[in-house]
Amino acid sequence: MAAPAVAASAPSVSLQIPAGRLGDAVAALAGQAGVSVSVPDAALWARPVPALNGRMTVRDAVRRLATAAGGRAVALPGDGWRIVAAAPAAAARPAPQRAPAAAPPPAPAPESGSDIIVTASKRDARLGDYPATVNMIDGRDLAFGGEGGTDSILARLASLSSTHLGAGRNKLFIRGIADSSFTGPTQATVGQYFGDVRLSYNAPDPDLKLYDIAQVEVLEGPNGTLYGAGSLGGIIRVVRNAPRPGMLEGALSAGASLTQHGDPGADIGGMINLPMADDNMALRLVGYGVTEGGYIDNPLLDRKNVNRTDTYGGRATLRIAPGDGWTIDIGATYQDIHGADSQYADRDGPRLTRSTRVDQGFDGSYALGDLVVTKDWDDLRLVSSTGIARQKLGERYDATVPDGPADDGTAINRLWPLLAVRVAGVTEGVPMAFTQHNNTRFFSHETRLSRPTRDGFGWVVGASYLDNRAKLRRSLGPDGLAVPLTGVINRIREYTAYGEASVEVLRDLTFTAGGRVTHSRLSGEGVDIALPYLAPENQDEGTALQLAAANARLRAARGETNVSPSLALSAQLMPDLVFFLRYQEGFRPGGLAIEDQFVRRFKGDQVKTWESGFRHGGPGDAFMLATSFSYTRWQDIQADYIDATGLPTTANIGDGRIYSIAANAGWRPFAGLGIDAAIIYNDSKVSDPAPAITLGRLSQLPNVAEWSARGGVDYRAILTDDLDLRVGANLRYVGRSRLGVGPILGEAQGDYVDTALSVRIGRPDLGVTLTLTNLADAVGNRFALGTPFLINRIDQITPLRPRTVRLGLDAHF
Repeated sequence: MAAPAVAASAPSVSLQIPAGRLGDAVAALAGQAGVSVSVPDAALWARPVPALNGRMTVRDAVRRLATAAGGRAVALPGDGWRIVAAAPAAAARPAPQRAPAAAPPPAPAPESGSDIIVTASKRDARLGDYPATVNMIDGRDLAFGGEGGTDSILARLASLSSTHLGAGRNKLFIRGIADSSFTGPTQATVGQYFGDVRLSYNAPDPDLKLYDIAQVEVLEGPNGTLYGAGSLGGIIRVVRNAPRPGMLEGALSAGASLTQHGDPGADIGGMINLPMADDNMALRLVGYGVTEGGYIDNPLLDRKNVNRTDTYGGRATLRIAPGDGWTIDIGATYQDIHGADSQYADRDGPRLTRSTRVDQGFDGSYALGDLVVTKDWDDLRLVSSTGIARQKLGERYDATVPDGPADDGTAINRLWPLLAVRVAGVTEGVPMAFTQHNNTRFFSHETRLSRPTRDGFGWVVGASYLDNRAKLRRSLGPDGLAVPLTGVINRIREYTAYGEASVEVLRDLTFTAGGRVTHSRLSGEGVDIALPYLAPENQDEGTALQLAAANARLRAARGETNVSPSLALSAQLMPDLVFFLRYQEGFRPGGLAIEDQFVRRFKGDQVKTWESGFRHGGPGDAFMLATSFSYTRWQDIQADYIDATGLPTTANIGDGRIYSIAANAGWRPFAGLGIDAAIIYNDSKVSDPAPAITLGRLSQLPNVAEWSARGGVDYRAILTDDLDLRVGANLRYVGRSRLGVGPILGEAQGDYVDTALSVRIGRPDLGVTLTLTNLADAVGNRFALGTPFLINRIDQITPLRPRTVRLGLDAHF
């Protein structure tokens, strides 16, 4: 049968296919390019192929994979392909087909590691050209053993850390740049993106479940030039699988789990891709629901396994491909989290127990609507992205007035006089709750034009606008008699222009420079202003009213302009060895916070980082090694500490410095076996504290361990023509860190080991998975805070989820 002619105008597609078996690569190619590719030979199916990333035609992609596996590509009618074994040397071969005169020549075979594309660079930079530290995680690896949320990323990176208040309540940190343990008005130090759309501004990690994900990229260190405010520590970019025009496909995964010392759990998720309108449109739908059984007991209320968490959500993406290089994606994402109670325990109590008088549940919801329009020319790409997000988080803490003396400095003892004035009849021991509600609305838009680095030159220019409004409201008291406490509203508008360019000044020596100019308009005000408490002998109605009026009049409105330059140099010392040197800045604007029931201003902060390192090879290569050293100066650090009422507040605590040394290695001793390891050392310190801040000897920045390390093993084999085996094991050590700065928040945490083992047996389209987590059934201490009202009375820990076994089923069609 004659192969169909390839049109001269055959479009190129953007591919991100990791190294591995030909069968897995073909499945990824079929999904990403919307074509049918079959491999009838089981021996070919298992052969290793290198990574395939970048823009190319389907024809070139199939031929590269076929050649790498020792086979040949056969074109089929209807744009389909088959990869078969190469004909023996002595066999007669048909005369080669003549391509149309205008058809482009086949692309050269990729060099090892050279065609891995860092899409978070905003100009599709090759990994070998990217002058900074980046980690790339394949979406199928994240899904192996059951789809999770941010914890799945944490398990695979030593440089990423998090608080552990609970799903949808946590703050993320990269490489030692951590400000505080609490979610307040400060902007996050890590920027989180869903493709080209930013997820949030100063809200906690929404912890979206990672169903149907293509890839996760983590850029380490400040990225102020390309990403602006809120990228002090780095960027996490989650890339969704895009709708595939002309292709009907679906997937389903489900599992049931048993937790030792706790309740069972279950999860289910599905995806369907629906072609529409003569293959010019496609709709991709994703939905899921997850129940995680509780494992914390509360003997004071005679309740067991109180901390159950339920999560459900989904998303829809409509892709319109009108032709001529245009693509339009319209998306909607929603997720809801309900936690029946907090997950902390008493350090000195019985295993996995705590004694509190009220439920400490939480509810979080996240909604995002996004529009992304792209236009591709031969060597230019236009991307315009718009997102509208709303995030709500309600939290409840036990604030029961402890029995006994009230001079130990705990939060509730300092808030008690204020409460006693406004709620009559409340006595010690009466169950009381402190509630906090964060409501954030966020709009963002960015348009950029880029040229990938070719012939020694590449660039990107862009402009963006964002508008974020965050409202924090608080109350304290018995159920039904809660008293409003002072809250705050913060709003910020940012107008930005940026650009970056790379030039190969000498052979294999590339210089990169860029800059970003951001003008911010900040405003804020107090809400629910609390009447200051005066002792009876000092009570004067006029004085109290004057104080309240002065506080109510406090408004903040100002503008500030920030410039974030960047410089980098990269040298390709050998074909697969790259050295880089980089300078980058990042910043966060200021805002308003609550201190002693009054509204106070805090200033913006800024980091300046010098980083150097080298990288040998890349993901999928036989051997990969990447190291980096960075030094960061942090000015006017925004952080949380405990105010005179014992509640968290935000202030500029001074200047600090951070040293970080990291190494990542990967080794593939033979086909089917991969071994990887990583280690990071962080030395962080508030070197010049603000005069009003008392640190004592506890000047270490919070929530980042000095030492963290991880290791993993991935083994794949073919058992029979119809059965494959995959075994994956992970071990992660998190070293000792501090809850916060200063003596009150100086509780130690960390110093634990987390483990996981997953085994899958089946075909690429149908398999059964058995997963074990926390194999040693260790307790550990991920986070030393459950409620701020008992900081000085009861030591608190957040244990690991006990040993859990999950049996899962996954299917693809």
